[in-house]
Amino acid sequence: MELDEAFEFAVVLAWEDLAKVSKPCSARVEYLCEPGTALDYLSVWSVRAGGEQDLVCDYRTRTSSAYPSGVRFRNGHCSEQLAQTLDVIMKNQDRFTHPGDACRNGLVLIHPPASEELTEATTWIKAFCGSTANADGAPVGRQPPSMPSVADWTPESKGAVTWANA
Repeated sequence: MELDEAFEFAVVLAWEDLAKVSKPCSARVEYLCEPGTALDYLSVWSVRAGGEQDLVCDYRTRTSSAYPSGVRFRNGHCSEQLAQTLDVIMKNQDRFTHPGDACRNGLVLIHPPASEELTEATTWIKAFCGSTANADGAPVGRQPPSMPSVADWTPESKGAVTWANA
């Protein structure tokens, strides 16, 4: 699977959370990646009718004195689904492909998902997290101990993805 498609699925899984704050008509993921290197930074944006844009969050893989690693939400946005899915993707970048003609600037455009797209994203994340499990069955990557397994995600009637045992 291509990295761009994984980012699209991450946003699809969190669409309802984005809609609570900004009522997006689309969203986008932006990143800059040098060929042959791991991606260190990305940003997720919500775009409303009329072209108004909000930074939803950014994600960094490395910590510095200027910024922490991990996801940082902005402008009133918050989504456990998006945070955890981005974390899994970024910590497993080597499992994704990039198109041969990919340039340094990555841009993934996402429109409001249909129920089929939500189902496809949910199926993918369950399968992907199952295939990236440690010997003890826990998904690879940092996961707070209070959070249920990603394998427990289920689609709800309004398209949100919630924890099955929450």
